[in-house]
Amino acid sequence: MAVSSTETTAPADDVDAADAHPLVVRVRRYADEVLRPTALRTDREGVTAQRVDELAALGLLHHLAPARYGGLAVDRATDRRLHEIVAGACFNTWLVWAQHAPLAGRLADPLTQDRPLPEIAERVLRGEVLLGAGISDVRRFPEHYVAATRVPGGWTFSGTISWVSGWGLSSALTVAAVERRTEQVVTALVVVGERTRVAAPLTLAAVGGSRTERVLLDDVFVPDDHVLSTKSLEQTRFEDLGTASDARSHHFGLAATVLDELERSPHALAHAVADTWRPRVAEIRARAYALTDEAAAAGGGRHRLDERLATKVASGDALTTLTRALVVARSGRGLADDDTAQLHARSALFVLVQGQSADVRHAQLAHLAR
Repeated sequence: MAVSSTETTAPADDVDAADAHPLVVRVRRYADEVLRPTALRTDREGVTAQRVDELAALGLLHHLAPARYGGLAVDRATDRRLHEIVAGACFNTWLVWAQHAPLAGRLADPLTQDRPLPEIAERVLRGEVLLGAGISDVRRFPEHYVAATRVPGGWTFSGTISWVSGWGLSSALTVAAVERRTEQVVTALVVVGERTRVAAPLTLAAVGGSRTERVLLDDVFVPDDHVLSTKSLEQTRFEDLGTASDARSHHFGLAATVLDELERSPHALAHAVADTWRPRVAEIRARAYALTDEAAAAGGGRHRLDERLATKVASGDALTTLTRALVVARSGRGLADDDTAQLHARSALFVLVQGQSADVRHAQLAHLAR
């Protein structure tokens, strides 16, 4: 699937330039000294509370928050670079952090509307607590969803969230629930408590250290001041196109790590694989960032959607090919649970289905059918 190089590469260049940002320098050092050497153990044993404390100490729990909360309000390019680095070093840690990271900036939005924030939101903005996320089930409405019911002073949320990463580490969740009669999507902060519990054990072959569980909301009361937005189902799905349809930073962080490991292989042909695919990955990355930014500037939705989907499919192809090559280069050792080859291969498979919409699945299968 060809990817044109005629598009502007400015967004990708900006991400590269973010290497000079002091936070990026600190996070890269932490990734090399802590995350990468322990990635296999983290996959087996799980992300720990200590790991979350370390992320907080670095400023990664509120790097998008306004300065008034002690945040750094970093720009998009710097944020992308951080995601590349963390995902490339420890994919399990990245997944737990990625549920939380985008929300501090979003929580700040009500400040412009002179709306007081609840205590839990202020603690998130100050980088004191970790948030989980349960928003993807809206894609499956009406077959499966979290139900929102209006009650005096707020809402009750009921149902099972299919995927919550970082369970046991998060003080609250960001949940998207649907009021069935009006098809309004209510997105709110849900404090973890007695009425939020694991629905059934969830054993994953990939990202097993991410503490991902199915979580039951048992008629949880959500006060009005915990509501972040109320939108139509149509508008929510329109906005979701950007989240689901684009190749994103963690794809390229993982790819960079696999390319580096291929280059360190004793097999000359493994080096040849890396030499062939490194410019290809750079081309996909440049196009992905350019298309994502162009779509956002155009208002999102289906803007150049076919090209964005093709780029995401190309990114997934690159990851599965590179991780397959690494397994081949490592031979039988690549199947052992103390080797990074199988860890990266399973992470690449997770990327294929993460946040998968019907459009993405169709594009992936249509490509494979050819």
